[in-house]
Amino acid sequence: MATPAQETQRIASPLISIREVRKSYQLEEIQVDALRGVDLEIESGEFVALVGASGSGKSTLMNTLGCLDRPTSGSYRLAGHEIVTMNRDQRAKIRNQQIGFVFQNFNLLNRTSALENVELPLLYQQGMTRSQRRERASNLLDRVGLGDRKSHHPGQLSGGQQQRVAVARALVNEPSILLGDEPTGNLDSKTSRDVIQLFGELNERDAITIILVTHDPEVARAAKRQVVLRDGMIVCDTTNFREAFEALRINAEPVDQEDQ
Repeated sequence: MATPAQETQRIASPLISIREVRKSYQLEEIQVDALRGVDLEIESGEFVALVGASGSGKSTLMNTLGCLDRPTSGSYRLAGHEIVTMNRDQRAKIRNQQIGFVFQNFNLLNRTSALENVELPLLYQQGMTRSQRRERASNLLDRVGLGDRKSHHPGQLSGGQQQRVAVARALVNEPSILLGDEPTGNLDSKTSRDVIQLFGELNERDAITIILVTHDPEVARAAKRQVVLRDGMIVCDTTNFREAFEALRINAEPVDQEDQ
């Protein structure tokens, strides 16, 4: 059991703390250094955009933050827990408890309703009745503005509505972090603005920590903090979008490899 001093220290610590994180892997006979000694802290309730061109390492950093992958070296503490030393099952448990994911392609089940899609993650929770699952999923669809679309299947919804269903599904386990991987990549400009506005409302109203991975400066502008990556390193960490945009412009030379 933790002592009062340890508990106080845990509460005072950042929600996310990364120190000297490196990630390398082999691509045929070539070693790719996807992350090169990244340091990053994110406080609870922040709205952060991880920005960079293809090959910058932002996807690798997202996989690390989302406990989908383990760094080659370094430290990653999430809510006071060291992630690097955890095995796959332990990381999966942390993901289920702490993190909700929203992806570019929505990843909804086509033959189930919006309500059933949102309810799906709760099927793995013990102790919840069907009516409790249904009530929570229904309330979340109300919160994202789809109260009148609960019985609709994905094919009956617009792209923006499908992404709102995906956001509701990501929130259903009541995570402390909502992680979006290019969440507006398949949306038109207006729908993209609507979805980003939803992220902002969730951050402001519910104090959910939002981390968006994007290559789009307009999406990054909506965040309160921009972290710009280049060649596996953070080259700019700022709350001034102009500064971030300048860093993106300077580092906008084309690269040959796909995003890591």
